[in-house]
Amino acid sequence: MTQPQGALLVGSVNYDDAETTMRAAAGILGDRLKRIPDGEPGKRFHWIMFQPDVLGRAEGIERVGEHPIPLRMLDARPLRIADGVDPATIELPPLGYAEAAEESFATFRRLRAEGDIPAGVRFQVSLPTPLAVVGAYFPADQRAAFEPVYREAMYRELESILDAIPHEDLAIQWDNAVEFGIIEDIVHRGGYGAESWWGDDVWAGLTERSADQASRVPADVEVGFHLCYGDVAEKHFIEPRDAGNLVRFANMLTDAVTRPITWIHLPVPIERDDDAYFAPLDDLRLHADTELYLGLVHREDGEEGARRRISAALPHAAVFGVATECGIGRAPDGSTEGILRTHADVSAAW
Repeated sequence: MTQPQGALLVGSVNYDDAETTMRAAAGILGDRLKRIPDGEPGKRFHWIMFQPDVLGRAEGIERVGEHPIPLRMLDARPLRIADGVDPATIELPPLGYAEAAEESFATFRRLRAEGDIPAGVRFQVSLPTPLAVVGAYFPADQRAAFEPVYREAMYRELESILDAIPHEDLAIQWDNAVEFGIIEDIVHRGGYGAESWWGDDVWAGLTERSADQASRVPADVEVGFHLCYGDVAEKHFIEPRDAGNLVRFANMLTDAVTRPITWIHLPVPIERDDDAYFAPLDDLRLHADTELYLGLVHREDGEEGARRRISAALPHAAVFGVATECGIGRAPDGSTEGILRTHADVSAAW
């Protein structure tokens, strides 16, 4: 069997701090990685679930419900624009992504200077799409008006990251998960339910947003896209019937972008080692220099399961690297090293 080339760490890693993540990634995966993230420790452990605590401090935004809904260190209550407030007038505080990136890059740079991270490996910063936070935490009738406000706040975070980190050291990943909740809702239900989508054509609207996010990243900074079906208790919010919607989105995004996409990641459910899931990859039209990663590494069945899924994928994608289907920040304690070693065992060096 042909060995996949390289590996991608999607974002979150179940270690307590950035240094532990970076040392483990470099030590276990080494020449499989072109990029290393900080593992999204602390309040970022559960992707965007810390954003309500941030946004709830802004004047004009209210928490829904009288009492906090605790999730470890977070309050999981949703948000709403207060009555009579024009969303365009709301001034949002810093979202926290730039601050975390700058702090973690200092660790990355030190470990590289000490020889623990090889020269040429980039520091990967994973950012949620603006739509994700707006779609997850605001009521349907407020999303269209608030999305531009949050988008500009996220772009300010991106600009701060670009100012603080040398471009030759940086890779930006946009995480698309809520988008696939919207897509699957529309595909399965056959309509534009107000509870899920606030635009016109869903495919055009979502891919145009992602193309704009790519355009905000300068050409000397790598940019990638993680397409995702969520990770709550290591489960998708819906299981894709096959890779068809992922492929359609990737193709439309590829056609819409005005700069190269460095990589695209597609998830693979643990139970899917059948030809039907991977067959849509025959129609994938990435640019020649875009790396494809398939998220077929799973904690539960390790190397054996990954190799089964690799065998099923190879007839439809001759060249790809490996990843998990989503981040591994919520994996059980003590399982992270094994997951990283599976990446190494089933992939070849660059």
